[in-house]
Amino acid sequence: MGKYTNIDEAIFTVFATAAWLERKIPTYVTNVPANKNDTQFLRLNIIPSGKGVNIRSASGVLIIEIFVLRDRGTPPISKLADALDAHLLGQSRPVSDGNVQFFSSNLGNGGPDSANPALYRADYSINFNYNEV
Repeated sequence: MGKYTNIDEAIFTVFATAAWLERKIPTYVTNVPANKNDTQFLRLNIIPSGKGVNIRSASGVLIIEIFVLRDRGTPPISKLADALDAHLLGQSRPVSDGNVQFFSSNLGNGGPDSANPALYRADYSINFNYNEV
């Protein structure tokens, strides 16, 4: 497989583990619509970039949009961001041709969701490196 496919595979498998699925947080990828009844969910955006991009390696950022009910304050957002940190921060995920390592994370407020005004969006981001073996 190629590096972009490997990066996708490594990141998607993180959210398919039993440990993550136990949390029962619907998790979608870019270009897949969320269930209209979801009041809390995540959307994954993988952005390979940076100086490390070549045929065998890449660096980048995984941006995870966190959607929660509006007017609930920051605790639901912080709880989800902490769960993401526990699952990703400092982890290395092997794939068939290499591995993806996750590094520092950030959390920023996004504001009310334009598609569903009952929801509020925040952006969690975490840096990663991919190296082919």
